[in-house]
Amino acid sequence: MNKQKTFIDNTLIEQEVKLLFDALCTGDNSFISKECILEAINKSGIDKNDGRLKEILHNINGNLNQESFYDLSSQSALLRKCLSGNLVIPDFESFSKNILNIFKKTAKIKEGKVADYIPQLARVNPDYFAVSICTIDGQEYSIGDYDQKFCFQSTCKPIIYCLAQEEVGAKKVHEHVGFEPSGLGFNELSLDRNKKPHNPMINAGAIMCSSLIKRKENIADKFDFVMQKMKELCNPTDISFNNSVYLSERQTADRNFALAYYMRENNAFPASTDILETLDFYFQCCSIETNAKGMAQIGAALANSGISPFTEKRIFNNQTVQNCLSLMHTCGMYDYSGEFAFKIGVPAKSGVSGALLMVIPDLMGICIWSPLLDRIGNSVKGIEFCKDLAKQYNIHNFNSITGEKPKKDPKSQRFDDTSKGVLALIEAAGKGDINEVQKINASGVPLDAVDYDGRTALHLAVAERQVEMVQFLFDNHVNPKTKDRWGHTPISEAKDNSYKEIVEIFSSTTNDA
Repeated sequence: MNKQKTFIDNTLIEQEVKLLFDALCTGDNSFISKECILEAINKSGIDKNDGRLKEILHNINGNLNQESFYDLSSQSALLRKCLSGNLVIPDFESFSKNILNIFKKTAKIKEGKVADYIPQLARVNPDYFAVSICTIDGQEYSIGDYDQKFCFQSTCKPIIYCLAQEEVGAKKVHEHVGFEPSGLGFNELSLDRNKKPHNPMINAGAIMCSSLIKRKENIADKFDFVMQKMKELCNPTDISFNNSVYLSERQTADRNFALAYYMRENNAFPASTDILETLDFYFQCCSIETNAKGMAQIGAALANSGISPFTEKRIFNNQTVQNCLSLMHTCGMYDYSGEFAFKIGVPAKSGVSGALLMVIPDLMGICIWSPLLDRIGNSVKGIEFCKDLAKQYNIHNFNSITGEKPKKDPKSQRFDDTSKGVLALIEAAGKGDINEVQKINASGVPLDAVDYDGRTALHLAVAERQVEMVQFLFDNHVNPKTKDRWGHTPISEAKDNSYKEIVEIFSSTTNDA
């Protein structure tokens, strides 16, 4: 059975590679240049120095004929996805241009002020602004001050929560931390009715989660453990530690000390918890540094159910990530969380360093960094960027139930700028141009793609009585029973128009033709 599956997989790869070769060859050429491949990779949003492709690309010497192209591309599914435009965001160039436009619009905002209760944060340049995006396939786009490092502050809380769950299990964690939004400020001296911190996304909850991580280890080993996990989640060189912020934060931490002692007074901590060591560890976690690119990569790992897009290593298990994203969705934006969930509709976490981490499950992580904060403690530009993004793209978790359009696969459609490709495919099918349909398909547009009316290429091929095209699409498993918005199928159109030769094609394998 495994041998049969391997044979089928290899056959499919061979067919895919042939289509790619035909699509990438231009004019009368019978070869593909290295420059052509590099250009396609660059357009896809994947860095040519990506570790997953670096060795393969290094082995390209000169032009590639069909045989050498097969040898190269059969080694890497990622390379084939890049060349066919079949990544999670197919038209990454257009997507990046739209992000740039939102960035430019948002950059004009001057409202807000930097956090001044921690002296080191008060000295950060208020004009810094960066946006970085990383998809679950590893497509990346960054603009602005994306290489400038900043401290995690509260954006470390989702990671602390995940580490605590991995350490002792979600049940044990939630014996000491609640699930509910507090409706109060992130550092309010308050516990829930069970005398526990309301949730892991506020200071009290994060301090509690910190007390559950590596309890038998000394504080130095605990910190090394967290740093190692951060480096597994993103590019290791993007992670460092800001000792001056740590010292500044510890020196001005009266409220956090008060929270810890208040929790101890109410017997909220596990037995034998060293409060001072726990607080020190928490301050260290908040003082870990990254840049916008690193934080977007962390978001992509969370969007990818805990697996790094770049190393394909699992860092957190599925349930850990699900729990984390659920609480980011309901509690991650301080006491703006409800409005953010209502208007934007995806998990997010902000921090007083000006970072805003947004996770779009199964798609991408986004980091917006601007130190200018609103009165709640969220980045002003970060919030406005998210609002504009939500206006332009279908990112809200519940957009799929509006009933305004035919349901589509959210993975391929939420950020899909390939509608032109779908229309071109359907138009070519109506003209009976099989070669053009094959080329468009090789570029990443599925043969069974639907337009906004729910019509496929097969619908139009039937309508235009393109018999050979109907046979081609039918042989390639385009469903003749797909209903458009009016309830019409290719089969019903063929019957209604008395296209006997097309009805016969469908009747060869369908009982209701």
